[in-house]
Amino acid sequence: MPWTVCNQHDCGTLIQKTPGTDGRCPKHRHTADQDRRPTGNPYTTKAHRTFREKVLTRDPICVLCRREPSTVADHYPTERKDLIAQGINPNDPVHGRGLCKRCHDKHTARTSPGGWNTPL
Repeated sequence: MPWTVCNQHDCGTLIQKTPGTDGRCPKHRHTADQDRRPTGNPYTTKAHRTFREKVLTRDPICVLCRREPSTVADHYPTERKDLIAQGINPNDPVHGRGLCKRCHDKHTARTSPGGWNTPL
């Protein structure tokens, strides 16, 4: 794999360019993650794991394509960040639906400005 310099201003750290990397060194990637999620990753909490388990148990087949097994507990019809802003528990399974990864990725790309780079 080719080597390149971190793309952050005034950083001379050499990084190995691999598929899926964003051109930042580990230090700047960590800083960007902290800026995006100052309280940590909400999807690793016990409450979210329980939400995911209940949604996927209720919806074992993707509710959109109805062909593939559900592997993603998607917040719907209200996004997680909007539920939080409204003071609603985002980990209540009533606010979720089971999707296959393909349908979830298509939905996110269509509905979230910036897709995966949208702050949570």
